[in-house]
Amino acid sequence: MRLIWKLSLISCCVVILIACQSKPKVEEIAEENEGYVEVDGKQKDELTVTLINEEEVEVGKAILQEGNAGVEVTIEADHLPAGSHGFHIHDKGICEAPSFESAGGHFNPTDKMHGFNHPDGPHAGDMENLEVEKDGTVKATFLNEKVTLQKDDIHSLFTEDGTSLVIHEKADDYESQPAGDAGDRIACGVIVPESSK
Repeated sequence: MRLIWKLSLISCCVVILIACQSKPKVEEIAEENEGYVEVDGKQKDELTVTLINEEEVEVGKAILQEGNAGVEVTIEADHLPAGSHGFHIHDKGICEAPSFESAGGHFNPTDKMHGFNHPDGPHAGDMENLEVEKDGTVKATFLNEKVTLQKDDIHSLFTEDGTSLVIHEKADDYESQPAGDAGDRIACGVIVPESSK
């Protein structure tokens, strides 16, 4: 009887020790996976971009998430002019207010023409217009099939010069060169890997 009791006690101690040892491992794995999401069982990048206006005031955030078909861009912002606005990925990771010209042109690693309606387009950084509500808010998700968050790829947004998201004052007509006649840049956010923040 004493032998059974001792074996039971030893078994309980072993279980407790294993549980104690595995908990830090779980926390360690969670820390390692921060900034990533699972897509069909594979680890994919996810990052947050902070958008500022011409006065360097934060007006919203965009979440970029790698998926099987490309990068999903989910934007939630406010204090924007109501109506349609060009929304693009630009080829420099610099957002200097008030003009944001520092963001360069559209992200275009394959030398295409601008616009979904152009026979030789679009740029990899071209996206659909952003529709801002009358109260100045917007919440929308876009899928960009021509870019990736995977490094060492010609379509990667993690370039030597960096990349950025830009909102323009007017709608993109999806054809005019070089930027769809979308007017001035009214908001900008630098795309930075989570590991670099």
